[in-house]
Amino acid sequence: MTNTLNDRGYLLTEQINPHSQNLDQLSTLEMVRVFNQEDQRTVDAISTAAPLMAEAIDRTAAALREGGRLFYVGAGTSGRLGVLDAAECPPTFCTPPELVQGILAGGTPALLKSSEALEDLPADGATAMATHQISALDVVVGITAGGTTPYVHGALEEANLRGATTIFIACVPEDQVDVEVDIDLRLPVGPEVLAGSTRLKSGTVTKMALNILSTGVMVKLGKVYGNRMVDVSVTNTKLHDRALRIMTALTDLSRDEADILLGRSDQQVKLALLMHWANLDKEAAQVALEQNDGNLRQTLTQVGGQ
Repeated sequence: MTNTLNDRGYLLTEQINPHSQNLDQLSTLEMVRVFNQEDQRTVDAISTAAPLMAEAIDRTAAALREGGRLFYVGAGTSGRLGVLDAAECPPTFCTPPELVQGILAGGTPALLKSSEALEDLPADGATAMATHQISALDVVVGITAGGTTPYVHGALEEANLRGATTIFIACVPEDQVDVEVDIDLRLPVGPEVLAGSTRLKSGTVTKMALNILSTGVMVKLGKVYGNRMVDVSVTNTKLHDRALRIMTALTDLSRDEADILLGRSDQQVKLALLMHWANLDKEAAQVALEQNDGNLRQTLTQVGGQ
């Protein structure tokens, strides 16, 4: 890191926002409008970072296709956002829990209770990489709004040594904090409305970036058909309804017919669609999908159908 002093006031995320210096004197409506105006910068930051976002998606998808895993590493808000994104992949894309994982300084207790002191230990970040047996197949995304979190830097340094693909997500420019990674993704959204509170704009833009990264990767892995989550995990009433709506929207099946087919496919939407479109039984459809890495559109091209 460029600056090793305790004074972090030089960081963009710690500076004072000139548009909210009288925050405590504003009317409630004026305050909301200030927040809304500042939040527009999150969209601009993502737009500027689009080429690097695309590279991150492509490299991560390639790694997962070869048997690798995706890890998010962070502390505080940044770490919790990584855990959140990882936790949402299994129900949305029917991925095994180990495929996308969130590593939070302080572990599970830090999800509910602040334990920010633990972010100052780079050795703990390195240990986490060893514990999860990070290898050259894996992708490690270090998330730190202000860019300086020692836990994250320790993790990335160890991940580099292990040959993993490393990605850095921070909301400060490169000249304020430097780091050795494969993809250096900066999302500068400017000083926070409440000075230094990076759970605000920085947290918002980080959530947006992780949404795009994980969803983009899953699209590349064939877990989406059109814009439908055809690998949705049908584990409750809401998701069962979503599965039926996907099937009836994409086929000529009635809801009752779709439900019967879904049952025949063991609640696997993608498999059910292939069975219907290609007129295959469950076993033949399963084999065809496996031969095409689970990509429905590619399988249909091979076996015929929709």
